[in-house]
Amino acid sequence: MSLVKLSIKGISYSQTQNGAYALILNEVDGERKLPIVIGAFEAQSIAIALEKEIKPPRPLTHDLFKNFAERFDIVVKQVIIHKLVDGVFYSSLICERDKIEEIIDARTSDAIALALRFNAPIFTYKNILDKAGIYLKSNSAETDQGSQEIDDVLSNPETFGHEEETNQSGNLYTKHSLQELNELLDKAVAQEDYEKAAKIRDEISKR
Repeated sequence: MSLVKLSIKGISYSQTQNGAYALILNEVDGERKLPIVIGAFEAQSIAIALEKEIKPPRPLTHDLFKNFAERFDIVVKQVIIHKLVDGVFYSSLICERDKIEEIIDARTSDAIALALRFNAPIFTYKNILDKAGIYLKSNSAETDQGSQEIDDVLSNPETFGHEEETNQSGNLYTKHSLQELNELLDKAVAQEDYEKAAKIRDEISKR
């Protein structure tokens, strides 16, 4: 079976289900997207790895794994999403130490969080992309349809913070100046409140 290389497009927040997240992978040589439901912790870990300016004062679990692996000269060479059963994706870490290759089973969300930290490529098999891949259109009307398709995939939402705070966060941070937002971001990171940091970062990006 042929492998298809994927890139990370981003993390989608469901418009219809509070606390639901999907990691959106993009076909490198095509137009299809592969949405994968992920937990709140993994969404946070992936978001931090994607946003280079957020530096946790202490290593998160995936950072710890990377530090541990590097200490013992283990390198994650690539990640392969190799199976899809009942809506659940299964992945493998292809690792190497002393020129000996090992394959380790992993949850897809963990595998991708590690792939980001090791700058390792992500692949899936063509038949999986044929089965689960979707097309997201570019114009506004069709984008709404694409968002609905992603929402349909988000069948197992997990809470990422409190609903009340999520609903109010937009109004809360729009009142601050850019300088105040950057100060709040530094404070949130120092306190290891990465949920708040992600929301502040989103507001800064909008500016």
